[in-house]
Amino acid sequence: MKKPILLLLPFLLMAGAIVHAQQQNFLTVAVFDFDSRDEAVSDLGSKVATLLNADLSVQPNLITVERAELGKALGEQELGLSGTVTPDSAAKVGQLTGAKVLITGRVFKADEQTIIVAKVIGSETSRVYGEMVQGPPTVSIVDLSSNLAAKVAAIITDKADTLVAKGQTRDERITKIKEALIGKKLPVVSVKISEQNYGRFIIDPAAETELSVILQQCGFKLADAASTQKPDIEITGEAFSAFGMQKGNLISCKSRIELKARDVATGNIIVVDRQTSVGVDVAEQTAAKTALDNAADELAQRVIPQLVK
Repeated sequence: MKKPILLLLPFLLMAGAIVHAQQQNFLTVAVFDFDSRDEAVSDLGSKVATLLNADLSVQPNLITVERAELGKALGEQELGLSGTVTPDSAAKVGQLTGAKVLITGRVFKADEQTIIVAKVIGSETSRVYGEMVQGPPTVSIVDLSSNLAAKVAAIITDKADTLVAKGQTRDERITKIKEALIGKKLPVVSVKISEQNYGRFIIDPAAETELSVILQQCGFKLADAASTQKPDIEITGEAFSAFGMQKGNLISCKSRIELKARDVATGNIIVVDRQTSVGVDVAEQTAAKTALDNAADELAQRVIPQLVK
């Protein structure tokens, strides 16, 4: 009897790791350049952000958005990487980057002291917390940034329930969409989202599948190239996923979906939207799919209600 148990052991360990991954409360964090417009510290804003990002990336419960990816995600926006992120713009930045927590702030000199003030902003709740470190010229910016990172990490951990909106189950999200559709005539919809994973090969399109499943569960009829019934609305788009980072046995992947819905009869674009998200699992393929599923779920809440008249 020992041999079968030994054969099953890897699978039991894998299952336990998956449960552990699901139970972990990972938060995605984006660190923006700190404002450093004072001449005495004009070169420190970007350095502080880079150091802070590096220190936070080693925290076991945090996943940081890479600085290069942050720039790409906001490249078409007026927000940039500067410290201009505000509670009012937090929700938009969160949608674009997939970050639940945004960090920005200011570096300045006062009475020969180098002072760094950080703002920790919840992208879903717009809740703001502040933290500060300071030191004389003899203290290096590396040490100041490290001290600030420890304080910021403590805020994120202790105040997570106010920084992040209370999560809804998938069933609750679908119920909310259904409520928005009550009394409306539901069109026939086709979904075609091309997908690419920058890493391990993924067989089937997770984003297209997830969005199609939600549409069907909300009562929509689906059509494809083989259907006799033609769609009233065509949803098309592109999606990609990529390896993020690994912490112990857990792998995070990041994803982004961009889509548009078009009225077939008129050719008019009904809605254009995009979403970035993160998924965590013990396997890269599953983490990539989870990230795409999460992005599709969030898009569905905003896009589907706009498909009906």
